[in-house]
Amino acid sequence: MTTLALGDLQVTGLTDIDRFDIPLTTLLPAADPEKLRGIEWLGPKILKDGILRLKIRSWLLRLDGRVILIDTCVGAHKERPNWPDWHRRDGASWLAALSSEGLGPEDVDIVMCTHLHADHVGWNTQLIDGRWVPTFPNARYICARTEYDFWEQVAADGGDKHGSFADSVLPVMETGKMDLVDDGWELARGLELHSSPGHSPGHMCIHARHGCGATFAGDVIHSPIQLAFPELSSAFCSDPDQACTTRRRLLESIAGTDHFLIPAHFPNPGWVNVDRDGNGFKPS
Repeated sequence: MTTLALGDLQVTGLTDIDRFDIPLTTLLPAADPEKLRGIEWLGPKILKDGILRLKIRSWLLRLDGRVILIDTCVGAHKERPNWPDWHRRDGASWLAALSSEGLGPEDVDIVMCTHLHADHVGWNTQLIDGRWVPTFPNARYICARTEYDFWEQVAADGGDKHGSFADSVLPVMETGKMDLVDDGWELARGLELHSSPGHSPGHMCIHARHGCGATFAGDVIHSPIQLAFPELSSAFCSDPDQACTTRRRLLESIAGTDHFLIPAHFPNPGWVNVDRDGNGFKPS
């Protein structure tokens, strides 16, 4: 996997699921297929025969001798029957990707969860002797306070439909390894967290002030289609209108600059620069 150098910050993708196929109408139900056909830069790696092709990955950051993970994908041995591609996986590909970087779980210093959806927290924990325990024994796990409080209440009300709060978040909190933080918190030198609600109530982006700059955008934007049509929010956004506002604000702030957009699910290499294009945007 190619590594992006942003000054002294090194960024590498760790792929959990190389191709997660989902119907366009499932993820972006308001999308107009006819309008999409006229966009030259939308190729088959993004959309083919009405199927969106996404990647599920973590971002591995190296900075000042520390190892930081942004999001932890689907994980292993999780009960996810609603999504067969996620259900009871062995997780070997993600572990191999970490190992190929010369690292083991014990080498990770910080785990940052942009939000607490099932495909972003799975490797937070692993199953050992029938119990879910933190995968990264020496790491501090970071999450927005607003996000944690929301999902804690959802779980208490019986609405944790994937069970991901119970198997991938709560066990970390119960061991005292999770820190709940607020807007503006500094994850590490030059890495600042900013509230970016809409996809989930406490979603956070990570803004990197290294090199030409970058924003690790989590699920503020799922697919390059949303560059062309930033008004399209996913069917899984808790507040689609707020998600649209957050997405457009981010894209407008970086369009025409060297600042990288680094979402969770874009095709390889996973990062992109952005230009304005009419009422929308496009890769530069």
